Amino acid sequence: MSPRSASVNEELRRRSRERLLQATVELVAERGYEATTLGDIADRAGTARGLVSYYFPGKRQLLQSAVHRLMHLTLDAALEREPRSDDGRERLARAVDAILGLARDEPLLMRTHMAGILQAEGFVQCPEQQRLAELLRDTVARYGSADVDTDYPLLRALLMGAVVAVLLPGAPMPLARLRAELFQRYGLDWGLGVPPDGGPPDGTFPQAG
Repeated sequence: MSPRSASVNEELRRRSRERLLQATVELVAERGYEATTLGDIADRAGTARGLVSYYFPGKRQLLQSAVHRLMHLTLDAALEREPRSDDGRERLARAVDAILGLARDEPLLMRTHMAGILQAEGFVQCPEQQRLAELLRDTVARYGSADVDTDYPLLRALLMGAVVAVLLPGAPMPLARLRAELFQRYGLDWGLGVPPDGGPPDGTFPQAG
């Protein structure tokens, strides 16, 4: 049997890494961070336990990469769904709705992720985080920013703050209210993206007559 080519080996490594990332998202969403072990993740992914340590220095870094991958995939799907749009305002609205939607749909996972980011290690500079950043930067550019290097970090900060507000234990902010505030800041019509049922909160957008 001839040895595998470098490209085949690279593809196998990519698939193994992605299985680990997907297994991490699934298990932490089901059980929580503390109840999920690296061995559990390897078993769910169908990989050897040693591969986890080969790709990631620890569980916290693995979780951040896994959630950044989920955010990237969710954002990409929202931006590219039919009917596709090249309108920058529509794309920004879809981006806001995608990230807020993750806070609504995956509260345990996103709360754990945000708590990890606030620890000393901060952001993990990994391929998944970089792909997410590139997609958000492109969204800001298509929206019409004249200074993407300034406006992208601001959008990221506003989205992170909104996610924390949705997930704040004991005092969560209504998602529709946060969406309205973000849409007003960026001059987006309420009907762009995927507006929630019930219309805009009172006092934010004119009600349809």
